[in-house]
Amino acid sequence: MNAIKNVFREGPISPDFIAQSIAKHQSKTGIGAHDIFLGQVRADQVGETTVGAIEYTAYTEMANKVMHQIRENTFERFEITCMHIYHSLGLVKAGEICLFVFVSSPHRKVCFRALEYVVESIKAEAPVFGKELLADQSHQWKVNQ
Repeated sequence: MNAIKNVFREGPISPDFIAQSIAKHQSKTGIGAHDIFLGQVRADQVGETTVGAIEYTAYTEMANKVMHQIRENTFERFEITCMHIYHSLGLVKAGEICLFVFVSSPHRKVCFRALEYVVESIKAEAPVFGKELLADQSHQWKVNQ
């Protein structure tokens, strides 16, 4: 079993970080496909106001274990070459990236299926919580869909 990694990053996940992650895979010539999921904070309409940001919190030790198990399950189920998960903690404004999942494999169809499995598993199982901060200064807890 591989070591448990910390998937959390403080604040939004920057486009530069995403680009650097992609660039690091150019030397892995057995890869034929990459699939990427970028979760972005939406400015949802809530009654008379809108979501301006989400403040993410997590039981980090437990969440890292859950993410690790999702990773291990994905490698058992799909013929993938590598996979990376990054999730924000703290404040992420509307329009910014809060979740970055990157899956690579020799073939595209496997990549597509594996990525969907990972993202759906994270949403269903990971103890990560988002408090939506609304433009009218109120807040509410986000429900994963």
